[in-house]
Amino acid sequence: MKVRHLLFIAALAPLAACARENTAAAAAAPATPQASTAAPAAAKNAPVDKNDPRVALAAKIPGTKPEDLRATPVPGIYELTHGAEISYISADAGYVFAGDMYRVTDKGDFPNLSEQRRRDLRLQMLGAIPESQMLVYGPAKAAHTITVFTDIDCPWCQRLHSQMADYNKLGIRVRYMFYPRTGPDTESWEKAEAVWCAKDRKDAFTRAKAGDAKRLKSCAGSPVAREYKMGQDIGVTGTPGVVLDSGELVPGYLAPAQMLAHIRKSAAEDAAASATSN
Repeated sequence: MKVRHLLFIAALAPLAACARENTAAAAAAPATPQASTAAPAAAKNAPVDKNDPRVALAAKIPGTKPEDLRATPVPGIYELTHGAEISYISADAGYVFAGDMYRVTDKGDFPNLSEQRRRDLRLQMLGAIPESQMLVYGPAKAAHTITVFTDIDCPWCQRLHSQMADYNKLGIRVRYMFYPRTGPDTESWEKAEAVWCAKDRKDAFTRAKAGDAKRLKSCAGSPVAREYKMGQDIGVTGTPGVVLDSGELVPGYLAPAQMLAHIRKSAAEDAAASATSN
């Protein structure tokens, strides 16, 4: 049983966020938006009947609740989520699958069901955080909203912030959440907490991005630890980690015009994928 327990942990553990620097202005090519999975999403807060097969399956997986599981379009295979990380498991808990699930259509394309599910999960997690707990730049009725997991000391994050007016002019509203890559008890973490504790957070944030954080002081009750954990759950591996309003995670900096072009391309491909699935 000990070996079985370790196998589950190894197969189902979420990816830890990496504290590495993004060394290229354009990070790895973003995943192509795909159609939603055909399986209905299970309501996380809905009560689970004791006869639901997920109850027995969850009992076999350490640290898992029935709500973490849902049926897939493949009979006998369940999806298991941890944050935005997804694994698949057989109904008898005898097999665990790592990798994405694709649907084969009669049109010859292959919608990535796992990626669309990850996008939905990211939006659900972000939707639970009130904007009053974020730093928001841009009008409320902007055409597009992106959520940026940022590090005060990340050079590409600093470049993004220096171009804020250009993003806003293009109809891109920017919401910031803190993601100090170096982790707790580091200088970048302390700067993030100090910005949150400042009387004028936006001014403090801009000054800190420019290297002026000497007069800032931290305080109790900042959301940095929660936002850092959310970034890990969402799948952020470097900064800036940008979540589009489609739920797609863009792992790196894009200049304002590039960001707008990518947002539009993503939206068009999402619409096409949705039409294909219907």
